[in-house]
Amino acid sequence: MLFSRFTKVSLGTFFLLVALTLMLAASAVPAAAQRPAATPQTLLDRAQIEDLLVEYYGQLGTGGHGFSDYYVEDSILDVNGIIGKGKQGIEDLYKKAVAGSPSHAGTIHMLLTNLKIVVKDDTATADVIWTGVSSETVKAVPQIFEQGREHDELVKRKGQWYFQHRVITADGGMPAMYEKTYTQR
Repeated sequence: MLFSRFTKVSLGTFFLLVALTLMLAASAVPAAAQRPAATPQTLLDRAQIEDLLVEYYGQLGTGGHGFSDYYVEDSILDVNGIIGKGKQGIEDLYKKAVAGSPSHAGTIHMLLTNLKIVVKDDTATADVIWTGVSSETVKAVPQIFEQGREHDELVKRKGQWYFQHRVITADGGMPAMYEKTYTQR
């Protein structure tokens, strides 16, 4: 009775289809299953890393300085192929970036989205999409002026998170100063 609906399909074909379906279902394990287990400490670490990113990006476009304070001594910052090594190299890279980037009138904000942070003990990775938005006046329609991605490797030292290696890649609105060093990645 059970197989009466499958009169046009042989029993062997039916069991083959069932086996294939089970194999496909078993291979479709969600990616989240591969993440390290969430503990109170990893959740706190994730929150601290999110705060670090928001604070860091909050300074962009404000004339802020001291970006190297967010990095360890032997850190590397790669912005579209221009590389700063160590704290002084990172400060120099930011000075160069400010000089080579167009200024925006009014208010700018950096939106951080699609944040993925993976913490393992005293190291972590963070991947994010960033979007620069400017508004000339409070009545002006906000405009996106650039967008891209970044991949960060972080380390925890004396209870604080710091950048160790950052790779920032533009996906749109890239300033001309990066044309010679930019590669799609």
